Amino acid sequence: MSATTGTSSTPSRRLCYQVASSLDGFIAAEDGSYDWIPMDPDIDFAALFARFDTLVMGRKTYETMLAYEGGVTDGGVYGKPTVVFSRTLQPADHPRVRVTADDPAAVIAQLKREPGGDIWLFGGGLLFRQLADAGAVDRVELAVVPVLLGSGIPLLPKGSSLTLALRGHRTYEGSGTVLLEYDVLRAPPRT
Repeated sequence: MSATTGTSSTPSRRLCYQVASSLDGFIAAEDGSYDWIPMDPDIDFAALFARFDTLVMGRKTYETMLAYEGGVTDGGVYGKPTVVFSRTLQPADHPRVRVTADDPAAVIAQLKREPGGDIWLFGGGLLFRQLADAGAVDRVELAVVPVLLGSGIPLLPKGSSLTLALRGHRTYEGSGTVLLEYDVLRAPPRT
């Protein structure tokens, strides 16, 4: 039987970590900047955003979105309902999004039980690590950009390993970016 939202015929929503990474494994420069990521015209950003109906992110990613013109609207980040995990932001100061200090794995489990499309883990290597360690991440979709940063914010900070199964790939010839799509494989329970 597959994961469900209460019945065996309704599949669970998936949490997808969709992120750009440098060839040497960084999702941002040390200062948090990401101006090294090309805006490849062959990437259909409208279709990408249409796949997801909820975004989740950490505080630092959210603060980056606040600085981006039009990034946070009344509907959330890019008009999508957004959950921001933070122990320092005050929810009343950010009425356009849901700010929570609750356990991210518990919040994601609740979101997966609700009806809707897939959930985009929009940013935050630390949040990715925490959710991966909790077994909450279902897919990793990595746009590998042909640049070497040498240092920065890692794709995946130290912690336990993840085993992935390749489900698809695509090369964007204009920028040389390679999109790799993986399912996260769950280890069988120990008996």
